[in-house]
Amino acid sequence: MTDYFGNPSSIHGFGRKASEKLEEAREVIANSLEVKPHEIIFTSGGTESDNTAIIETARSRQKEGKHLITTAVEHPAVLNTMRYLEKEGFEVTYLPVDPQGHLSLEALKQALRPDTTLVSIMYGNNEIGNLMPIKEIGAMLKEHPAYFHTDAVQAYGNQTIRPHEWGIDLLSTSAHKINGPKGVGFLFKNDAVSLPALLHGGEQEEKRRPGTENLAGIYGMAKAAALLTKEERTARQDAYETFTSYILEELKRKQIEFHVNGDLENKLSHVLNLQFPGITNDLLLMKLDLKGMAISTGSACTAGTIDPSHVLEAMYGKNSPEVKESIRISFGYGNTQAEITRFTETLIQCIKELTK
Repeated sequence: MTDYFGNPSSIHGFGRKASEKLEEAREVIANSLEVKPHEIIFTSGGTESDNTAIIETARSRQKEGKHLITTAVEHPAVLNTMRYLEKEGFEVTYLPVDPQGHLSLEALKQALRPDTTLVSIMYGNNEIGNLMPIKEIGAMLKEHPAYFHTDAVQAYGNQTIRPHEWGIDLLSTSAHKINGPKGVGFLFKNDAVSLPALLHGGEQEEKRRPGTENLAGIYGMAKAAALLTKEERTARQDAYETFTSYILEELKRKQIEFHVNGDLENKLSHVLNLQFPGITNDLLLMKLDLKGMAISTGSACTAGTIDPSHVLEAMYGKNSPEVKESIRISFGYGNTQAEITRFTETLIQCIKELTK
């Protein structure tokens, strides 16, 4: 912001220096996925990336068909975009999940039709942490003309992702999930995919996303990606898995009744979703908040609403007790075992107070 303050699209010296930094960042991001730099489109974050991938694929391919497939447990940035397209006359199949949050590949296979133009399935669930069978879906779609989009906001930086190798055509991410700045992200678009711009204006991003680039944000995102080496990623995953084990073991030791929502064996290491039977999650959240502990009852993008978790509803049913008795715990960069110990002690204390 001080040394490279020029507009990357300007042709004067200040602009050229800024443009060099922009392309340097693009190369770092592309290398993290083993894709080509020009396949990276910088955006304002995961929501814009999801909207661009879904809306522009649907509209540009509607002569081939108007059928789209997604799951019932996607992020609101995907679900609400699909609902918007339904109002435009598109037909959307929302695949269910089982009580463990698993998606049936057979159900996806049965849902595919000749007029299906897009399959959009998240890489890892933001509420329960379950990893979806992305490689298997990519392999299945190699024999089908539908584009494959994945919302990888929670998974990028946590998992090794190879779009070309796994048949992913479009992939969305957001910088703040890897400790980069808020309000910036990118969309990977395979060279083979023809995708019009969602926004209209200037010539930036090879005419794929007009508007002056947020160079400071983009460079911050690239720096965060560069810091996430394989060794660093492994270290974080190991730490988060240790945190999870500690919390579960302490709850058992203190004879606290609980249930894990989702698959503990095949999940994002930084997300843990727990049900405490008989305890309303909003009361537990409030008590923890008053003691300086930050948890949630669902996605941050649905926070502040009175709507229950659509993910837990899809798993258990709308009127199930799990929906109102579950909390989402997430770990992040900088968390220490001392913090997790203090959190667990406070959690147990709050639960005991609420069950008196």
